[in-house]
Amino acid sequence: MTYFTNKISKRLDQLQANGHQHLLCEGLKGIEKESLRIGIDGYIAQTPHPAALGSALTHPAITTDYSEALIELITPPFADVKDTLDYLYNIHQFVYDHLDNEILLGASMPCGIKGDESIPIAEYGSSNIGRMKHVYRHGLWHRYGRTMQAIAGVHFNYSVPETLWPALHQQENSQLSLEQFTADAYFGLIRNFQRLGWLILYLFGASPAICNSFFKSRPALTAQFEEFDQDTLYHPYATSLRMSDIGYKSKNQANLKIDYNSLSGYVDSLSKAIETPYPDYEKIGVKVNGGYRQLNSNILQIENEFYSTIRPKQIINSGEKPTLALKKRGVRYIEMRSLDLDLFNPIGIDEAKARFIEALLLTCLLKDSPPISDQEHQVNNANQLAVANFGRKPGLELFKGDQTILLQDWATEILESMRPICAILDNEETVKPYSAALTEQQRVINNPDLTASARILSGMTQTGLPFSRFALNKSAEHARYFRLNKLDAAHEQRFTEMAKLSLAKQKEIEGKVQIPFDDFLKQYFSQK
Repeated sequence: MTYFTNKISKRLDQLQANGHQHLLCEGLKGIEKESLRIGIDGYIAQTPHPAALGSALTHPAITTDYSEALIELITPPFADVKDTLDYLYNIHQFVYDHLDNEILLGASMPCGIKGDESIPIAEYGSSNIGRMKHVYRHGLWHRYGRTMQAIAGVHFNYSVPETLWPALHQQENSQLSLEQFTADAYFGLIRNFQRLGWLILYLFGASPAICNSFFKSRPALTAQFEEFDQDTLYHPYATSLRMSDIGYKSKNQANLKIDYNSLSGYVDSLSKAIETPYPDYEKIGVKVNGGYRQLNSNILQIENEFYSTIRPKQIINSGEKPTLALKKRGVRYIEMRSLDLDLFNPIGIDEAKARFIEALLLTCLLKDSPPISDQEHQVNNANQLAVANFGRKPGLELFKGDQTILLQDWATEILESMRPICAILDNEETVKPYSAALTEQQRVINNPDLTASARILSGMTQTGLPFSRFALNKSAEHARYFRLNKLDAAHEQRFTEMAKLSLAKQKEIEGKVQIPFDDFLKQYFSQK
């Protein structure tokens, strides 16, 4: 079995020998951050997406995810992560200026649920593309329930510096086209991240506890947990229950074998899942009494239904299938999806964390990355589940190749392998921000009590509060912070204009003649 090694890589050696190590800097970083809107009663908001925020269908920075109440804030990609976080901060300020009596929940796991149907499905208007987005979410409801879809997270988007690719291509004397070489290298990054993505859960997991109400539609699952109090279930050593098997748990997805060993294998295996009927979903029906329950009855309705910790991405054209965009234009960036919201930070992520993640992703790119077998895929998943549920347990061992290793020992090895990359990314800055971020996370590895998950449980114990109230109190602190720090006039005007333009764009789309929705879906799924 192959696995991630910690030796200095040939790629990095050669880059340094050729004086090209500076090409590792300037990768583009973008962030997508989801948050539930919560009403003054502490429950999930039943109000529509605020009109002052613009159109969820067409706004480039402010949209919704599964629920009308699950707001999603999206930054453009920036070379300096400070710019990314500043943009995210400004969006938060603008949103809070238009939330009235609501706040954004700062935790990943939803609270304030009055049953599955208390989670309103997102609306996107009357256009065919808007209807498709809504029907897709209806399908998710029938397949998995709404509660599971209300989980929030942070997605970290990373694009390798474009100037790096020709240098790597040349120094490795590759006979592949530059586009194919780039795709292969991105998939190598992805495979290595799958081998060690558990580290993100240990360091940054912030969902060790969960409200009882989360299981109202699936009460049998409560038996897996201990009671913190009458309102809260937890695992004493959990890091990220969001990333455990109580999240996107489904029998059909567990059996999917998506191929991460090549771009063509990935596209073909994902496309097959979208085209293969699934008996349980056929029982739900697709179009029943004139209304759509789901887009189709296949294993996956569309690509986004497949939940993975990291995805290859390409910018898609309007109405284009993501797999087709990848097939036509290759990989543009990767989307790392395993990050919980940081309950202790007003925008859910801080600069040190973002810098650490960038360095980790580059480490995954520069190391050798053999193909992943079915057996190794199972081992990688087992490691992730172990860390999600029991990551802070003293003496926890993970599978590394054919042997086991203490989590702390492996984590320290990985951080050591990141050290030369952090030194390069520091780019002669006096404060050395990447190396400082690495040192900070080594402290967390040495002392599990410093993890966000441990701090949340400690805070709940000290205050005697259930998870829901602890999370709401922290969220209210964040709300007060933003309401005391109003957005400056220039940014306010810019976001107001973006909102107006997005509403006008939706109106324009809906004003065009729409072909019958049945025909629209046929055309969409027939793209080759």
